[in-house]
Amino acid sequence: MSKTAPKKSEPMTNAPEESQLERLHRMRELALQGGGPERIAAQHKKGKLTARERIDFLVDEGSFIELDRFVTHRCTDFGMAEQQILGDGVVTGHALIDGRPVYLFAQDFTVFGGSLSETHAEKICKIMDLALKVGVPVIGLNDSGGARIQEGVSSMGGYAEIFWRNTRASGVIPQISAIMGPCAGGAVYSPAITDFICMVDTTSYMHITGPDVVKSVTHEVVTSEDLGGSTVHSARSGVAHFTSPDDRSLMQLLRKLMSYLPLNNAEDAPFVPTDDPSDRMDLELDSIVPLDTQKPYDMKRIVEKVVDLDSWFEVQPDFAQNLIVGFARLGGRVIGVVANQPAVLAGCLDIDASTKGARFIRFCDAFNIPIVTFEDVPGFLPGTAQEYGGIIRHGAKMLYAYCEATVPKMTVITRKAYGGAYDVMGSKHVRADVNLAWPTALVAVMGAAGAAKIIHKREIDKAADPKAMEAQKTAEYEHTFNNPYKAAARGFIDDVIESSRTRPMLIRTLELLKTKHEDRPVRKHGNIPL
Repeated sequence: MSKTAPKKSEPMTNAPEESQLERLHRMRELALQGGGPERIAAQHKKGKLTARERIDFLVDEGSFIELDRFVTHRCTDFGMAEQQILGDGVVTGHALIDGRPVYLFAQDFTVFGGSLSETHAEKICKIMDLALKVGVPVIGLNDSGGARIQEGVSSMGGYAEIFWRNTRASGVIPQISAIMGPCAGGAVYSPAITDFICMVDTTSYMHITGPDVVKSVTHEVVTSEDLGGSTVHSARSGVAHFTSPDDRSLMQLLRKLMSYLPLNNAEDAPFVPTDDPSDRMDLELDSIVPLDTQKPYDMKRIVEKVVDLDSWFEVQPDFAQNLIVGFARLGGRVIGVVANQPAVLAGCLDIDASTKGARFIRFCDAFNIPIVTFEDVPGFLPGTAQEYGGIIRHGAKMLYAYCEATVPKMTVITRKAYGGAYDVMGSKHVRADVNLAWPTALVAVMGAAGAAKIIHKREIDKAADPKAMEAQKTAEYEHTFNNPYKAAARGFIDDVIESSRTRPMLIRTLELLKTKHEDRPVRKHGNIPL
């Protein structure tokens, strides 16, 4: 790399003594310099890699083929005609990740702060169009100060062109956004439409309006980190799906995520042979659920014991922790896992969990990834905050997603399956293909104590010893209804199995369901309760 910054007009000049080949090599060298050594050094000082360094860490060595390296902006206002830098602040092209093709772009903060111009947007749109044509994923590495204000509405039009393509590609090819620095204003909506958003701790942020605007309008004093940093979006807003401590680790995380995804919606996710026996039975599962129905346990332990060894990859681990979602493999095949977490809010469904689950289920359905549900749900979280926040509408999203999904759907009830939440969590009634229950399963309208108080209220009130009568009626209800056998008698549960047999049962079922085909009514699209 040259030690001098590119001259303002140098890329477009051609010295008389230069051969055509020499000019090509010189211009390629200029394109590699980005904003020049000083700005690259400033990027490194912030703990950030350059756009090209990020690409090198992300893709297979030597596989990146760059497109449009000689593009420059067309703006002539505000002295911009004198500031022409090759590439115009974004590196675009295609590459291989574990031998599989992807298109990608990486915004270059060293060039005009990575700001988006008309031509910058055109470069991104070109690779998105190509990705859709050939059916491969798009990965965007975002590091931009926003729209290039010198270009006015042209830059905003560029954003809209990207949004339109994000929407057109949604459900057709996987789209992944990595936020590697600032991402503010209109720039946030392209990542928001994509399938997964990944952020870097402390060096990346996303927000619609910056701290200065917030202060002037609401008089709140807040930093970009507190307004839209990785912690905010991974744990509070749910905007981000993954976080990493630095650029390098985030690139490795993206490679791992890609290993679970198909190239497009007409293909299956990559099959990875495993040495983990398909008939393995973990006897610890037979005693993992506490006998005390009020006692919590960690559902992640169950998931990890059932799926292929070391294949569990959780999505949104810090958001709505009462619901677990993520990818894993069963017998080498990728599955999407949705599970209640009894260790958090007793595994209740609430607004955030419903939205989280619905989004993940719809992604799996769009890309042919079977869904395995592990259920232990006492109901929807009660309270005015939930009702005022629209739990009815948000809870319906998850119900809609399960009903809509046509991929193989398997459900395992480990303990509680109560009320309307029983219906929502992949029940037979929303067309799950196979529903299994453990002997510890409790399938009922509600818990025994609550049901007994309602059904036998008059008897309890009139009894000489109301507490004893209540205990008696509770025990009777529990014996009659709080078990898996009433549901199994109606065919709502296909089998009650020893917990240790869960892995071999799921693998055999998954193999059987791989040819599943389900027709749905012809329509433009449904109207999910947003």
